[in-house]
Amino acid sequence: MTTREYKKFKNLKKESLRDNMTSLELVLNMLAEATTSEIHKNEEIQGFDQSKTVAKRGASVAKTARIAAEKQTGKPVVNPQNAKLLGNRNVKLLNNKAK
Repeated sequence: MTTREYKKFKNLKKESLRDNMTSLELVLNMLAEATTSEIHKNEEIQGFDQSKTVAKRGASVAKTARIAAEKQTGKPVVNPQNAKLLGNRNVKLLNNKAK
């Protein structure tokens, strides 16, 4: 899913996609980025095509983790929740705990 498609899925216009991700979405995104960075450091990568291949390898690691998380939780990791929806849920949770 491209960034544009992801933002549309979350019903975002100009808001930051990263600011509108759930914790699990953020962690998996960071896993893909960190893995890509480590592969890049360990191999002699030159040029756009090799960098693109390394990025796909890093994303593959995160995809494997996403599939495993979804299997364990029974819920999709990527979901349309955005900061507005997440914020409302967190307020409700805090209010329930205060009672």
